[in-house]
Amino acid sequence: MGKQLIDLLHTLGCADPQQIESVSGGCINQCYRVDCQKHSYFLKTHSSPPPGFFQAEAEGLIALHNSKIIRVPEVIGVCDQGLLLEYLTPSPSPTNPGYWKKLAEQLADLHQLNAPCFGFGQDNFCGLTPQPNPQTSDGYQFFANHRLGYQAQLAAAKGLLKPQDLDDITSLSNQLKRWIPDQSPCLIHGDLWSGNVYCSEGEPVLVDPACYWGWAEAELAMTRLFGGFSKKFYDVYQANRPEVKGWQQRADLYNLYHLLNHLNLFGSSYLGQVRAVTRAFLD
Repeated sequence: MGKQLIDLLHTLGCADPQQIESVSGGCINQCYRVDCQKHSYFLKTHSSPPPGFFQAEAEGLIALHNSKIIRVPEVIGVCDQGLLLEYLTPSPSPTNPGYWKKLAEQLADLHQLNAPCFGFGQDNFCGLTPQPNPQTSDGYQFFANHRLGYQAQLAAAKGLLKPQDLDDITSLSNQLKRWIPDQSPCLIHGDLWSGNVYCSEGEPVLVDPACYWGWAEAELAMTRLFGGFSKKFYDVYQANRPEVKGWQQRADLYNLYHLLNHLNLFGSSYLGQVRAVTRAFLD
């Protein structure tokens, strides 16, 4: 066990690590399972994280935990260099309808909790990209300026968008009411694709949040972006929130935010998908 990791664990409140094992945990952080005499923990660390990176993730996990609706790992300790979480042992990939039913019911319940406004209590991150969350009363203004506009300006500054691309995204952002129905803000995970939910002892567990108070439909759209969830999940969610209709036709518009983020994070291979969305809606 390296001294640097031991020192970090002590800082995070873990005084008696017995064994540290490197495990998978996404493409951003170095992740470890830490076994102690009585408990096991999940450690995330990064060699040079942005300021406030792990604190922001901890705040998102705490917000989801405090909803008392859906399970997330308990935050044990957090500092600038790492985050220590409860270790929830993954189960084999779920195939039973009961798992997807429970996830859908829990997410529908989460989305029924009204938030005070759009935004969040603090800014955070989606991946390594800063995610501004100023508290805003107008959801269209929030999504236009602090989701689509923010990412588009970042991409343009990096030379990843042409002036015409930026004009198209601005035009689309100014017309959101054409396609998106009025919705109240609720707490959403913010980055809910299949890699950020798993099964532990038969229960759905959410990880790696980019939480904010936003549109529930944007959450549903994200679940479809990289492979999608079980059909059972969507059927049960719809049964629990029958007022949410037609979101599938708007999913690409919501997901433009995440495509722009991936353009900023991973480069021009995502530009074609960004352009396909803007053209589909503007044409």
